Amino acid sequence: MTELWTLENEIYDEGFRLLCGVDEAGRGPLAGPVCAAAVILPRGLKLEGLNDSKKLTEKKREALFDPICAQAISCGIAFASVEEIEELNILNATYLAMNRAIAKLNPAPELALIDGNRSTGITMKNRCVVKGDAKCADIAAASVLAKVSRDRYMLEMAQRYPEYHFEQHKGYGTKLHYAAIRKYGPSPIHRMSFLKNLHG
Repeated sequence: MTELWTLENEIYDEGFRLLCGVDEAGRGPLAGPVCAAAVILPRGLKLEGLNDSKKLTEKKREALFDPICAQAISCGIAFASVEEIEELNILNATYLAMNRAIAKLNPAPELALIDGNRSTGITMKNRCVVKGDAKCADIAAASVLAKVSRDRYMLEMAQRYPEYHFEQHKGYGTKLHYAAIRKYGPSPIHRMSFLKNLHG
């Protein structure tokens, strides 16, 4: 867990007082919004089990959600809708969601640590951290909040559109999902630009 703070401690030692980590969930699915989260953790906070959300089971992510929210100095969660994804493209919609999440933080951070290698659409001062969700505590926490929030949204959509089985694949392109799209056609929450290559 301490190594999750190595990079942030180096940045804090440069003279920054408040850092936030930012990550997204849902860039790849065929359906549903993209979700971003921004988190400011107290420096050095140890959260039992915190790790890159992709390495955690759904149950462990759910168990971490409330402790992260409770112990963070501030956190913000925001979405960009399917309509925004279609209008702006997925990368720009992701930046939109990230900017919305950062804007919810109070106090405002001085620097945002963005998971990945591109941050051209982020409006505040930032640094990219490749594989940041495995290297930075703040980004790891953001990855959990984004993933859990999006999964919860897709569970609600599963009740609205039960024939697509969103509760199982959360909108990702599984065999079951493709079969449902071929059978029923796309739903209102499908990303039409992602379905161009779908052949029945």
